[in-house]
Amino acid sequence: MLLEILKTKQELRDLIDAYAYLGDDKKIAEQMKLFTPDATYKVYMNGVEVANTTGTDTLEKEFSGHAAEVKTYFTLNGQHTVKIDGDTATGISFSQLKMVREKEGKANISDYSVKYEDTYVRQDGNWLIKARIGHFLIIETRTLAN
Repeated sequence: MLLEILKTKQELRDLIDAYAYLGDDKKIAEQMKLFTPDATYKVYMNGVEVANTTGTDTLEKEFSGHAAEVKTYFTLNGQHTVKIDGDTATGISFSQLKMVREKEGKANISDYSVKYEDTYVRQDGNWLIKARIGHFLIIETRTLAN
């Protein structure tokens, strides 16, 4: 039983890391395959809800629109804890996200410290994100020197 729990925890960590890798590479269509088709995605910035999306079709359009405005993404995942209950699980993870955008000929970087609250489900042997809430807790934007 312990081996199964450890295997599941690793699979869930791999899911979170795949989300970051694909996002950084702007592979939005592939990233959507990590969600259930009816997934929900909410974003809070400084405690205020700024996005609430349901379904991967809508989510893909929103992510693609956002990615078109960003020159470079860089994500670093940190802690990830999960509670597993059969084919469902909940998790909390922390990430540092950096996004470089061009504005008036200058590169600006936005640095986000994010806490994610996730709900996962196992379907056909694969773990997927059913719901994700991103709490953008610290936000800093500045012009890059180089």
